Formats: sequence, C-alpha cells, structure tokens
Amino acid sequence: MAEYKEIDSVAVIELKNPPANALSKALVTGLNNGVKRAIDNPRIKSIVLIGNGQHFSAGADITEFPRVADVTSKQGVSLLTVGDVIESCNKPVVSAIHGVCFGGGLEIALFSHYRLAVQSAKLGFPEVSLGILPGANGTQRLPRVVGFEVAMDMIVSGKPVSAPQALQYGILDKIVDGDLLTAAVQFAKTLNTVPHDRRLKNVPVPNSENANKHFEEKLAKIKQKQRGYIAPINCLKAVKASVDLPYSEGVTKEFQLFMELMSSAQARGQQYSFFSERAATKWYLSASKNYKVSKDIPVKTAGVIGAGTMGSGIAVSLLTSGIPVILVEQDSKNLERGIELIKSILQGGVKLKRMTQSQMNQILQILQPTTKIEDLQSVDLIIEAVFENLKLKQELFSKLDKICKRDTVLCSNTSTLDIDKIAKSTSRPEKVVGTHFFAPAHIMPLLENVYGNHTSAETIATVMKLSKKIRKIPVLVKTCHGFVANRTFFEYSQELRFVVEEGLLPNEVDDILEDFGMPMGVFKVNDLSGIDVGWRIRQEQAIANGFNLTTNTRYINGERYCAIADKIFQAGRYGRKTGKGWYQYDKPGGRVAMVDPNVNNIILNHCKELGLTRRKISTQEVIERCMFAAINEGFRCLEDGIASKPEEIDTIWLHGFGFPRYRGGPMFYASQVGLRKVYERIKYYQKHFPETSHWIASEMLQRIAESGRNVPISEWTKFNPTPTSSRL
Repeated sequence: MAEYKEIDSVAVIELKNPPANALSKALVTGLNNGVKRAIDNPRIKSIVLIGNGQHFSAGADITEFPRVADVTSKQGVSLLTVGDVIESCNKPVVSAIHGVCFGGGLEIALFSHYRLAVQSAKLGFPEVSLGILPGANGTQRLPRVVGFEVAMDMIVSGKPVSAPQALQYGILDKIVDGDLLTAAVQFAKTLNTVPHDRRLKNVPVPNSENANKHFEEKLAKIKQKQRGYIAPINCLKAVKASVDLPYSEGVTKEFQLFMELMSSAQARGQQYSFFSERAATKWYLSASKNYKVSKDIPVKTAGVIGAGTMGSGIAVSLLTSGIPVILVEQDSKNLERGIELIKSILQGGVKLKRMTQSQMNQILQILQPTTKIEDLQSVDLIIEAVFENLKLKQELFSKLDKICKRDTVLCSNTSTLDIDKIAKSTSRPEKVVGTHFFAPAHIMPLLENVYGNHTSAETIATVMKLSKKIRKIPVLVKTCHGFVANRTFFEYSQELRFVVEEGLLPNEVDDILEDFGMPMGVFKVNDLSGIDVGWRIRQEQAIANGFNLTTNTRYINGERYCAIADKIFQAGRYGRKTGKGWYQYDKPGGRVAMVDPNVNNIILNHCKELGLTRRKISTQEVIERCMFAAINEGFRCLEDGIASKPEEIDTIWLHGFGFPRYRGGPMFYASQVGLRKVYERIKYYQKHFPETSHWIASEMLQRIAESGRNVPISEWTKFNPTPTSSRL
C-alpha cells in the first residue's frame, strides 16, 4: 500500500491505493513504516512522498468512515502518529503533489517540511461537506501557513484551490514542470537539515490581529446561508483555536470538535448523502443488479425546442459543455427573447469569473437559433421544452419522427407526463426518453431521466452519459404520472396546502420548512416555478381523468382537494414573474418575498365560503404531515418499480428540491425517525383525514415497520410486496 525505494540518497515512498490513494488503515500503516525505514537508514539524507497513479491522495478512505475516529485518534498507527513521525524526522521530508491533495492527503503534506506540486494539482479540505472537519491537525497547521482568514475560508467552504493559488498562499514551496518525481528528488538532494520554522507546530499564525473580527463576520454568514449546519461552525471554531491557543492545546480542541461532529446525526446524514449520490447514478437492467454496460450514441450536436426560461437554461447547459445547439422557437420574437436570455446567463458567468468574455463569445458561436423545426434533421439528440400539454407534445414528437434521422434520441423535458403516451406518437418509441431538468436548468444539478416501456438500453446509456457530460447528477426512474420527483413532491405540497386551508398562512408554513432546513418554503417555490405552471398541470391531469376543476372544488371522487392555489391563479397571481403570487414582490421577477394581505384575504374568504373552522397547527404536525406524506409516496414509488432504491429518491430530493443535506433525504430521514414511528403516525393521520388517500400506508412500509427489527435502508426493497423482475 506504500511502496519504498531509494534513489541515491533519497528515499521515495509512494502512496498506492488506487484509484485516488485513499488513506486506508493499511496505507497509513505502510506510510508510517516507510518513513521509519528511511529514518533508520544512515545512507538516506532526505525523503520524498508521492502518490501513485493520477493523484497524491484524495484523503481518508470513505469506506472506513464508521472508523474515521480510529484513523485520526492517538491509538495505534494513525494520521496523527505518522504525521508526528514525519514532522519530527531530522531528515527533510518533501511531499510531491499531483492530481488532488485533499483532506488527510493535505494534512500529510502539511506535516512534511516542504511541498512541491505540478501546475494542475488541486489542494483542499472538503471534510465539511461530509459533516466533519480536518481531524489530523489540519485546522491548526493550515493557518500557520496561510494565515487565519485564508485558512478559515478554505476549511469552512471545503473548496479546493489550484496549485498557483496554493503557491501564492504559501502552501507550496514550488511548482515544477516536467517529471514530478525527478524534480522532487533533485529538490530533496539540495536539503541537508530541517529548519525550526519548517516544523509548523513551532510557527505562530501570521496576520492574526483581526481574527476575532473575521471570526464573528464569518459566523454570522454561516448562520444565515447555512442555517442548521453544525460542521461549518465547528470548522470555524477549530481554526479560531489555532490563534487563541498554543499548538498542543489547539489540536486537543480540534479533536474535541471533530469527535462532536463524528457522533452527530448530521455527519451520518451528510455521509449517507455522499454515498447515496453514487449509488443513485448507477443503473441496471437485470434484477440481479449486475450493472449492464450498453453502448451510448455519441452526442456531437443537439437541438432544443422552446426558448423560454427552461429551454434557454437547457441550451446553456449543453453549450457550456461544448455541444453545438440548434435552438428552435415558433416565431422570431420568442426566439430573440431566448437568445437574449442565454446571453444574459452567460454574461452572469463572466461577471462571476466562471468564464472570460472570449469564452462566452466562443460559446455563442456554436448556438444556431432558428424558427424552422426542419433544421433539426441531422442532430444526434433533441430536448423539447414546450408547455406541459400532452397533445402539444405528441404533435411535436410526431413531426420530429418524420424529420429526424432514425438514430436521433428524442427527449422530453416533461415534469409529469407519461413518456409512453408521448412515445406512442412516434414510430421509434425505443428512442424516446424523458429528461426532466429542474429550474433554473443551467444551475440545478439534478436530471431525472425517465424511461418508458419501450425505451432502449442504448437510449438510456446516451442520456445518462450526456447528463454527466453537462455536469448534472442523473437519476434513472420509470415513467408514470409525475415520476419520482413530482409524484412525491405533490403529496408534500398538497398536504401543506391543506395545512393552510386548516389554519396557517403561507409565510407561517414556509418559516417552519426553512427552520427544518429547506432552502425555500413550498409557497416561495411555487412562486418561483410559476403558479400558472402548477395550474396547467392540475388542469391537464383533471382533463385526462374526466374531472372538472372549479375554484369551489373540495372533493374529487371522494378525495380531498384544496382549491386555494386555483383561486390564487384566477386572481392573476402567477408568481415571481408577475411580481405577485402567494407573496408580493417589489417588481416582476423580484426575489424578496413579502407577505400580502390580499392573499391572506383570499385564503380566509375561501375558508368562510366552505364553512371551514380554522385552528392552530403545531410545528411538529406540519413537518410530520408534509414529510410523512412524501415518504409514504416514496415507498409507493419503490413498490411500483418507479424507483429501484431509496437512494434514488433521496438524491432527487437533495438535488432537485434542496432537501437539507445533513438530513440525508426524506427516506434517510424516515430511517432516523424510525419506520415504526413513521408508520404509526401515518395511521394516525389516516384516522383523522380519511378522505386523503396518501394517508393509506404503503404495504412495503408496513411490512418493514411490523418486522420487529431495525432494517437497514439498503435492505428495504427486500420487503417489496410486488418486486419487479426487471427495470425495463
């Protein structure tokens, strides 16, 4: 795991644990043995540490996270013990860095006396994203190199820095060209002793005069922007200890804060989120779960139909990934508006220094706007982003079927409509697939890819690979009305509309959700996505099922229905874009939501017309009703084979709806609450709200809850009463 060799008077210890040299217990032990071997050899004058393969080290082995405390403790061989051996060594130790040098890897480099890197290397402490902090003295050593403010920003944000930036900060001593090992060995040969200030425990934190001020400012920002998260606060406290305490006391404080995080529910949630994302993006066709490798169709050109907010955002995602786009609109006026929107989005990237003006101009050169759908005849893949209307989409796909080449993949950005119903309007249903982007499409990371009964493995492979190319997190689900995202979110949001009908106001509900950890309350989300969009979806579904919705509708076939949202729509309140929805905004497109007495009057009048008596509703009831309704529907998605594992549902909520990462996702949250309790509360609400069918408990949930044991989330699908033999 750590290979030892000698080049003249230099010992070279190579970290070897592919693919990213994660610091497993075995690798740390091997590194410790290698350094001691070099120390004991009188022929060796200096030591070089280098990574095997493409990276120095990506940090701790995440598969050993249940034992991370062992890796950083003072018991046995750990990062701390090998770090002490490296730092106290009287022979100069040089870390030669390439690829990534993250977490424990960077801590090893900071225990070393010198650090070299290639130009392309990246260095950082990403632990905060996993709910922990650098636990092997990283919070005490980095400030002694870069100063309090820079260390605070790097550790609290978790964002890596480039090698040139690391050189500027003083983390690196030199950036080398050519062969890294050769340069590192030559550099090591020039070193004879270890100066006092090359052992960082001897160095005070520079430029720390304003540490208290910077600490308070950063703490205020964390509490505002990362409300509810404890890891960033503990990271900040640990870095502050490097200024306030001697080194020996600072590392004790760091360890205390680290163990506090490791034992927290938030760390479990964030680490589950990390693993669930990787599990969710894997897809398979066979029930044996052997991942099938299917050849994808290379997407060299793409078409986007619809230049509205969603279509323009999709086009930007493709364009910024180097894929030429033909953008189609029905008339020149709408097309020009779409072009201006794309330019505005790209210009925002220039202002944020994510691209240069020259790069923006190059991106625009591969955009071909047109009002002729026939111009799409030779593209490899098409994504339509027109209104959520089944008939309209069927007519469009019928046209595309006649225009496009036979192997073109036809994608629909529908958020609710059955892909099979769209596909039947073509002669190539195997080429039809859903690609459900979330708004704003160029920012939101989730892409819910939806396959139908006839979608081919080749088509699935194409959209899954394309998703990653355009920097999205793809989750594959089966078609049904609403898929997984909107099917579960509908129950969540519907229950919250019932809560408003029963007693709370929209801003009171949103405050509760935001305190729970959601970045935005459901009614603010409605305003952002467009109240008219939601109304069209409800109307489409009503027409498809033979219903007639009016603003006085309260029951549909015995099922409870809340018409308040329809009344908001009828009042011409479409959300942010019109400057008024559930909230009032200072202007159309405004962002600051203000309570509007007119909305409150609409709600109160609605209740009066229907003879409803309003009541006080507790925070606990609000959270239980919206979350347990979504969780129950999540279990139904598993039962129906729409999702194949709980991790898919959680990843959708994490990246599609901003579910608090430290809670892991609704299904993981249910596991932490306890499925027995969730099941019992669902039965309670079924008794009190018998006219709401989503309070009929999922059979799968019931089976697990009544099993009498704590079933791991990875084993839930074993309790599926209707297991499917295949994903397709």
